[in-house]
Amino acid sequence: MLYREYPPHPALRPYIACLWAAEARAAGPAPRWHRVLPDNCVDILWQDQGAPAFAVGMMSSFIEVASAGRVRTVAVRFRPGAARHFLGLPLAGLSDQRADLDLLWGRAAAERLDEALWADELSDRQRLGLIERALLERWRLLAGKMEAASLAQAAVAAIETTHGSLRVDALAERFGVSRQHLAAQFRDQVGLPPKLFARICRFRRATAVLDQQATGTAGAGAGAGAGAGAEATVAADARAGAGATAAAAALSIDWAGLALDCGYFDQSHLIHDFQEFAGRTPEQFLRPARRT
Repeated sequence: MLYREYPPHPALRPYIACLWAAEARAAGPAPRWHRVLPDNCVDILWQDQGAPAFAVGMMSSFIEVASAGRVRTVAVRFRPGAARHFLGLPLAGLSDQRADLDLLWGRAAAERLDEALWADELSDRQRLGLIERALLERWRLLAGKMEAASLAQAAVAAIETTHGSLRVDALAERFGVSRQHLAAQFRDQVGLPPKLFARICRFRRATAVLDQQATGTAGAGAGAGAGAGAEATVAADARAGAGATAAAAALSIDWAGLALDCGYFDQSHLIHDFQEFAGRTPEQFLRPARRT
């Protein structure tokens, strides 16, 4: 799978992490499977195979996605807590779910954009430009209704700043609210409970460190999930690590030190989260695999 990220229009940067394009190609008639890891983001995807555009909520664990033949995708990835402005619904109900865009934007608006995206042979940049224009139109309509930074958004910023190491009790105390009130606001506006969001944030930091050690570059897995500002071209096979390099890296990594550096109590805590969120141990994560 080929994957590339693009920065959003300046007016959209407070709400959108990135726009992205991907192309999956199966070598034969059998579908090719890709493992997609949780990244604390909400996306809207448009694909060229006639399927309706859809929004994907935050994931609590990994999923396996099959692609057969050539499938092109263009998409937008929202910053945590921002998607609700553009989708018009509480995000808790979208977690681990997907919803067709025509149910969220209305059939006419969704179909008009879908037809414009795939009616002509456009470049990825041109297609993403059409998506950006549609998002800017919605932003202008909603500009007067978007409230100042909410409690949930402030909590997201605090969690991300500490890479998920801040405890929910301490977070609630910082903002002068009960743990229950914070959790309810967070689920409604972000999509996951704050503790789970923090765990995934910490896990993404660990995957970024492992990718960096295996490839010598900034972790592609973390970049894709966090929506790096600079454009990034990523091949999924390369992100999974080239076999010999990854195996050698696995042998030289100080796993206990990595766990502590990424905010885990110990190595077993690190392994537990990798098994839950990636379906693999950290060592297995470095081996060649189809993961995103």
